[in-house]
Amino acid sequence: MRARELAQPYPTVTLGSPALNAARLVADRHLPGVLVVDADGAPYAILPASRFVRLLVPSYVIEDPALAAVVDERHADRLCASLADRAVADILPRERTAAPAVADDDTLLEVAALMARERSPLVAVMAEEPDGPRLIGVITASHLLDRLLSVA
Repeated sequence: MRARELAQPYPTVTLGSPALNAARLVADRHLPGVLVVDADGAPYAILPASRFVRLLVPSYVIEDPALAAVVDERHADRLCASLADRAVADILPRERTAAPAVADDDTLLEVAALMARERSPLVAVMAEEPDGPRLIGVITASHLLDRLLSVA
């Protein structure tokens, strides 16, 4: 099986998309992350769901988890304010790496190896067209795992 056969349409956001909208997309659709594309629609970065969670938790709570017990529900409801008025570009890690991408004719083992190496919850699948590469879909780790386990 080739990557193109497992690739599925997947929601994307741009660098200028509101961060709060991207977080809602991930939450509403129960996605492992979101694919960030550049102005040309090419994969730019993967923004995993865990990044949104990390941004919602105050740094002092991450450093001292015992403090989480003293934050009341009224204050916890305000955690999402950290995403308000910010664009996706503002919340990408400084050490961002390019979005993992495979060619549409790569094998599932090649997809799995890239996903494992990059520790990414999803991989973009690209087709080479006469006018340049084109995003044809995404393979998520859960979809890949489901396919690999079904043939085992």
